[in-house]
Amino acid sequence: MANIVRRIQDYNAGRDPERLQMKYRNMRSNAFVFLRGSCHLFYDRLPSSDLFKSAPLAWICGDLHLENFGSYKGDNRLVYFDMNDFDEAVLAPASWELVRFLTSVLVGADTLSATAAEALVLCQSFIDAYAAALAQGHMRWVERDTAQGIVGDLLNSLRQRQRPHHLNRRTERKGKQRILRLDGKKALPVGAKQRARITAFMQQYAAQQPDPDFYQVLDVARRIAGTGSLGVDRYVILVHGKGSPDGNYLLDLKQALPSALLPHLKVAQPKWKSEAHRVVELQRRCQAVSMAFLQPVMVGKTSYVLRGLQPSEDRVTLDRPSHTMQELQRAIGTMGKIVAWDQLRSAGRQGSASADELIDFGQRKKWKRQLMDMALDCAAQVHKDWLTYCRAYDDGDFTL
Repeated sequence: MANIVRRIQDYNAGRDPERLQMKYRNMRSNAFVFLRGSCHLFYDRLPSSDLFKSAPLAWICGDLHLENFGSYKGDNRLVYFDMNDFDEAVLAPASWELVRFLTSVLVGADTLSATAAEALVLCQSFIDAYAAALAQGHMRWVERDTAQGIVGDLLNSLRQRQRPHHLNRRTERKGKQRILRLDGKKALPVGAKQRARITAFMQQYAAQQPDPDFYQVLDVARRIAGTGSLGVDRYVILVHGKGSPDGNYLLDLKQALPSALLPHLKVAQPKWKSEAHRVVELQRRCQAVSMAFLQPVMVGKTSYVLRGLQPSEDRVTLDRPSHTMQELQRAIGTMGKIVAWDQLRSAGRQGSASADELIDFGQRKKWKRQLMDMALDCAAQVHKDWLTYCRAYDDGDFTL
């Protein structure tokens, strides 16, 4: 038990204590949240296997799970559904990405209200869709006009989401001006030094943009979002945008840290200008169209990813009582296709396998059975580690 406790504590050392305590509390809730919050531990525990040695190298997001797919508005103003978290992105065996996602389905069966047998069916739907899309070799994407089923319903529902409603959820009106809502759920107050530092950075950033007034800072807060990254230096910034009160924009500024996969990689990685440049470049490389405002930036000597917070950002709701198995299989299958398309899109870049090598991999059969066996073993390990974590948490080992 001490080893698990120490690994988690060491990995999260130096994070904002207030938000880190939230992360630790969330990880106690169930094994799926624990999996999301302990990506580093998952790869610490990943067994060596021929499955990983024989798989082609691909650019992977590194932390693939059920909730790392979502909708967003691209810089071409169209709404897409794709992988949306590249904090851990690296060059690695393509099968690393797959086994983590399948493990998330198995571990997340309870949160989906699915039986163990149904979770296995969903895993097979993912594998089959991924392999077929890879073998076909065509890069596609999911947008409103092409999406179907649960994903299509999500993208169609976004037509009704307007910026004023989005702002009203995150801010409070004071006359014709807005300030961020510090509700302890989405945002926390910043100190005077933090506010001054972020405001000064935004002034410098704005001066380099075509419309500097757009980036005029109205308010700053510490942002609460995600699970694995809770406690990392992160801010939500309210800017003037297209005018107050309803033309304001929200920006997300998040510190970029080294990938949790790095200690386990035997593959040489590119020498990135900064960790933020790695995250942004690989997101742009994999997605058909990237998010609006997505940029790597430096605040002093620390790298951050800057992007917009949009009304169109959301995830699909996957649960057995609300949807038929056929609907869930289609949604999971869509995710499998997206992974294949993103790997094909980034093929042949700085050491990643060529499209032909990926197509060949998709046509093989042996790895599919190996992958499922590996995911079952990983899921069992995650459950075991979560129970160990629960005992340590209840004993006060994660009280800050």
